[in-house]
Amino acid sequence: MAPTPDAAFETLMNGVTSWDIPKGPIPSELLLIGEAAFPVMVNDRGQVLIAASSYGQGRLVVMSHEGYLLHAGLAPFILNAVGWLSSSPGAPIGVHPSLASLVNLLKGFGVEAQIEPEPREALGVYCTGAYNNGLTEKLVQFVKQGGGLLIGGQAWYWASRHGRDKVLSSFPGNQVTSMAGVYFTDIHGDRSHFKVSKKVPKIPLHVGCGQQLRQDQQQLLEGISELDIQTGGVPSQLLVHGALAFPLGLDASLNCFLAAAHYGRGRVVVAAHEGMLCAPKMELFLLNAVRWLARDQKGKIGVNPSLKDLHALLLKHGLQCRLESHLTSDLCVYCCKAYSDKEAKELQEFVAEGGGLLIGGQAWWWASQNPGRSALAAFPGNVILNCFGLSILPRTLSPGCFPVPTPEMRSYHFRKAMSEFRTVLNHGTENLEKSHLAKLGVDGAAFLQIPAQGVPTYASLHRLLRKTLQQAGLPAVSKEKPVARDSCEATMLCLATELAHSGTDCSQLAQGLGTQTCPSRMQASADPITVEINGTNPGHEDSWVSTGLYLLEGQNAEISLPAAAASAGLKVQIGCHTDDLSKAKKLSRAPVVTHQCCMDRTQRSVSCLWGGLLYVIVPKGSQLGPVSVTIKGAVPAPYYKLGKTSLEEWRSCVQENPAPWGELATDNIILTVPTANLQALEDPAPALHLWDEMMQSISRLAAQPFPFRRPERIVADVQISAGWMHSGYPIMCHLESVKELIDETVIRSSGLWGPIHELGHNQQRHGWEFPPHTTEATCNLWSVYVHETVLGIPRARAHPALNPAEREKRIKAYVGKGAPLSDWNVWTALETYLQLQEAFGWEPFTQLFAAYQTFSGLPKDNVSKMNLWVKKFSETVQKNLVPFFEAWGWPVQREVADSLACLPCWQENPMSIYSGTRR
Repeated sequence: MAPTPDAAFETLMNGVTSWDIPKGPIPSELLLIGEAAFPVMVNDRGQVLIAASSYGQGRLVVMSHEGYLLHAGLAPFILNAVGWLSSSPGAPIGVHPSLASLVNLLKGFGVEAQIEPEPREALGVYCTGAYNNGLTEKLVQFVKQGGGLLIGGQAWYWASRHGRDKVLSSFPGNQVTSMAGVYFTDIHGDRSHFKVSKKVPKIPLHVGCGQQLRQDQQQLLEGISELDIQTGGVPSQLLVHGALAFPLGLDASLNCFLAAAHYGRGRVVVAAHEGMLCAPKMELFLLNAVRWLARDQKGKIGVNPSLKDLHALLLKHGLQCRLESHLTSDLCVYCCKAYSDKEAKELQEFVAEGGGLLIGGQAWWWASQNPGRSALAAFPGNVILNCFGLSILPRTLSPGCFPVPTPEMRSYHFRKAMSEFRTVLNHGTENLEKSHLAKLGVDGAAFLQIPAQGVPTYASLHRLLRKTLQQAGLPAVSKEKPVARDSCEATMLCLATELAHSGTDCSQLAQGLGTQTCPSRMQASADPITVEINGTNPGHEDSWVSTGLYLLEGQNAEISLPAAAASAGLKVQIGCHTDDLSKAKKLSRAPVVTHQCCMDRTQRSVSCLWGGLLYVIVPKGSQLGPVSVTIKGAVPAPYYKLGKTSLEEWRSCVQENPAPWGELATDNIILTVPTANLQALEDPAPALHLWDEMMQSISRLAAQPFPFRRPERIVADVQISAGWMHSGYPIMCHLESVKELIDETVIRSSGLWGPIHELGHNQQRHGWEFPPHTTEATCNLWSVYVHETVLGIPRARAHPALNPAEREKRIKAYVGKGAPLSDWNVWTALETYLQLQEAFGWEPFTQLFAAYQTFSGLPKDNVSKMNLWVKKFSETVQKNLVPFFEAWGWPVQREVADSLACLPCWQENPMSIYSGTRR
């Protein structure tokens, strides 16, 4: 098992108490991008001057001037390095003739070494300068097969003779060390101040190497003025996070859909959907990309058989290519999709050693099929791409035709923006563009999902960010003190949230937050609390099961469950406010305040920076039965279950458990509201009995089983992602709606149109829905039904839009325009259904909603679905309703009309009095 960077650093620095650097040599700054690379010596300016890494079976130590290898003052470190590099203690050490005096230095400390013109298999370590092109392949293979390489040099003088833009790709030393993620740069290293670190030093965020990358961008986009990515699929967004990665295609919001990177001696181009790799409209870009990836290498282009159209396109232009299902040794470029990581290691070595990779795919579908798993960590494409400094996000991007990004747009780079952001927070300057700030929050939150443990290039950023946020302090955001999305405060909220999720101890980040939502006197009990949850879920969707416990801001909870439950797909969720507010212009809370994690082992520590109610997520179809869950570190929250909680228990619970949120529950609905509202509720039973009556009527109209397979949920929040309320699981509403949810008197006197409207949305089914026409219409059938059958409030009083005069006016206006289907929506569309209900009652709707659940092969287009509804409703009521629906502008097909001609005419057709009637 390979040693961790921490262990390797400890070995390399054993006994080294100071850096005795020779005064004459001027070193080069080293650039570290590989996942195995880590700094050893860093100056006070944050420049890396000595680094270590590994590749294949071997290891490297890279020093930023060959003079360092010959300096006796660095002997303690050099001896450690030679020992760490050798996989076989006692194996001979070879030294290139250009470093002959190193042999004497080593022998002076009792280490046998000999002059060797080139590395050979029997050597344990080979020491050389960074200027010999003739040894490149032999050095690469020596390290790959287990050898240790100690190499030193500087590239600034070489750059003065050959050009700064060629250093990364052509400097001899980089032909070897870059495969392990270490590059010599042309930047002079400062020699004035050094200190010996006690742990692996941090890698600097941003290293200037933009000139060559700008030339690469120009080459890849040569002759192209626009990128049309309307190829029939929905692309993901790309995260460009590596120091040698750069964007090629951006939309107006700086969301990236094409990008490229240097890695080792090779190159990568990634598209955010595989359709871009085959589209004729992308032909010029694809040719540029393949030529850029191939450079002047000999060898063929391999194309995975899943990209046959790309193969045909390349052949058309005379390129030497063939279909290959796997990498082969004679390829210089390989083209594939991003949906399998079976060859991840081989692809990474292929690129590191000079190959070109053209790859495409989207991650949003994978994310939808793998809830609770991070696409950044586990999506196959990212298993391949993360190390290249490129990742495919589960976020979508609207396809379109985009102009080639301007230099100003291309100037956004995640690492550069993060570096500038830290400067803003540390020094109070304002030199970061608002568009960059908004993008940085989203990109940073995504980057922090890449597993960082044992990977210094990622862990360094975590450390830098953690220190910056702790020093700056998180902003106090609220409804009274909102922050703009493109502000430093909003970016801090995004980054802090994901930093906490990534494993950082969030208790320090959360300092000062406790007064916002939780009473300062609240403390988690030292004793564990065991709750029993129902692990059976007969429904078709995952179900949240309340624990009645609350996790305080910045705290950890230790959760334990039986072994049988650890393999059942359970998850733990902290918080119920699941709306992502990242796209909101103003924020009254952090954009994401909930967190889920898989309970795939018997014990797990969970935390969430913002705290929240604790839930166990039970997957659909689970048959676990009762499960005992033990939780340490949480506090009880107000919780009332109809039929189980006594009035005395409730009054004691709500007064003694001042967690900021609590819940009122029945078997069919759960209401999550602030504790402040619950403390004023003397007895929840009357309101909840009424809610159960309303839920039963909802299930009756929808022809669904009662009690519900899983209770519906309504959650109040200080800010939601859309509208005054919105449907889903849970239904979300604003705090202003809480009173109407829990006050029985208010519900009975004034009704409850909004919440029932959203519950109606949850009953809609695609078979009898005709979006966008009926999206905001048929859901209101439940509002009308509940108000009339349970609350005794007639439709004319339940909503002002259903006043008879308003209804009449709408019908006349619609028919007067010729009944255009484009105007048939919301209240106008609802009118069609209300006329049917007023004529035939609710029973035909209930019958049809039940029947539709048994139909197979339902059509997907609106015209076919509308004709099926005409046919089924007519047959259900035994009336020919074709003239009625045609009067409403429905596109009734001739064969449907003919099939219903045998039914009696509907003499009472309410539309016959309007001029728009066609029959």
